[in-house]
Amino acid sequence: MKFSTLLKFTYFGITTVLFKRRKPILGSIILTDKCNLACRHCAVSNLTSAVYPYKQIKTEMQKLYAEGIRILLFYGGEPFLWGDNGVTLRDLVKEAKQLGFAIVNVVTNGTFTLDLPEADLILVSLDGEKEKHNEIRGDTYDLILANINKATSANICLYMAINQINKNDIEEVCETAMQTKNVRAVSFNFHTPYPGTEYLKLTREQKQICCDRIAELSGRGYPVLNLQSAFPYIVNNTFKTPCYQCVIMENEKQWICGRCLDIKGLCQECGFFFAAEYSLVFSGNLKVIFEMFKTYLKYI
Repeated sequence: MKFSTLLKFTYFGITTVLFKRRKPILGSIILTDKCNLACRHCAVSNLTSAVYPYKQIKTEMQKLYAEGIRILLFYGGEPFLWGDNGVTLRDLVKEAKQLGFAIVNVVTNGTFTLDLPEADLILVSLDGEKEKHNEIRGDTYDLILANINKATSANICLYMAINQINKNDIEEVCETAMQTKNVRAVSFNFHTPYPGTEYLKLTREQKQICCDRIAELSGRGYPVLNLQSAFPYIVNNTFKTPCYQCVIMENEKQWICGRCLDIKGLCQECGFFFAAEYSLVFSGNLKVIFEMFKTYLKYI
């Protein structure tokens, strides 16, 4: 992260805390809900298989930038399936940078060629060691690792959603992050129980065990992007929701924090670590703030 970017984020954070503002800084755009996989824990893909047009996506980027968003994520479905008259995902990343977004990340299942050197991070879903990952996502583990090794930039962050199937594979994913070419870090979430996937959610006790394990591995030098100081709030779901500093857009509709707001009670079972981390940072939690600076400077 550039020092000038750090100063801008610092100013935003200080003024947000002091004046209790709800202005957002992180935005996500859903490019399509089309996906080439049928993962067991996913309830939001292939509902329409719509691929939203470039003109609409560009307008959404401009809108988010005008609102003060400076961290942008592209999501799907599978974002590498997006395209419109020759305009590709890589073109969108380049354009987002040209618009002025300071950090541009992409979240992908990793089954496509990872040619996005302009992205700050490519978050690639890897949900355990080979057996458990393939149980959740189909026979994709070897393909994903091959694509990571062939990536055109060392900007990969492994992205694991911890659930009842893979909860014992945290160390294996950390080890993969440590040993695999082009991987910079690993980031964890807990499964958020969208309707039809409730059987995969962890108990509070299981979340605590997982967070203790992540903290131990981080202490041993594994490149964990998550903030340990936020773990108690994540385990107990005691951080403020929704997080007003995060927004998401899909097909011209905008939500605060995430689409889970539309589902009664789901916000209170949020498993997204970054939502908790940002909520705590902009609530003025000094311990989380200092850890975020240190971690982001190291890995982003």
